[in-house]
Amino acid sequence: MQLPVKISYRGLEKSDQIDNLVLDYAARLEKFCDHINRCDVAIEQTNHTHQKGNPFRCRIDVTVSRGHELVADERQMDNGSHQPLNKVIHDAFKTMERELRRVVDKQRRDVKTHADSRSPK
Repeated sequence: MQLPVKISYRGLEKSDQIDNLVLDYAARLEKFCDHINRCDVAIEQTNHTHQKGNPFRCRIDVTVSRGHELVADERQMDNGSHQPLNKVIHDAFKTMERELRRVVDKQRRDVKTHADSRSPK
């Protein structure tokens, strides 16, 4: 199944290189969950802080069947990275992978839940 990915840019120019990077990461999400209905990726460069340049932000909204909506939101930290946008995108998709694993485990009931917290009498 081909995952429908919508990529939007705010404050920076659209780039085929970034589109391909996002599509590659989005394709990897299907390995963790095969019932993803929607994937929206917003990449933005904020303009209101000029003391440390214009940091990047990547937000991923994923809708999974059975009514789950997951959000991963990553911002650039001032770490001197040579490719700050690529790192922000990578970190956002890694966060989304963890969220998808958590939801899939919960749906499969692999996560233990305690039925009653009171002690038996």
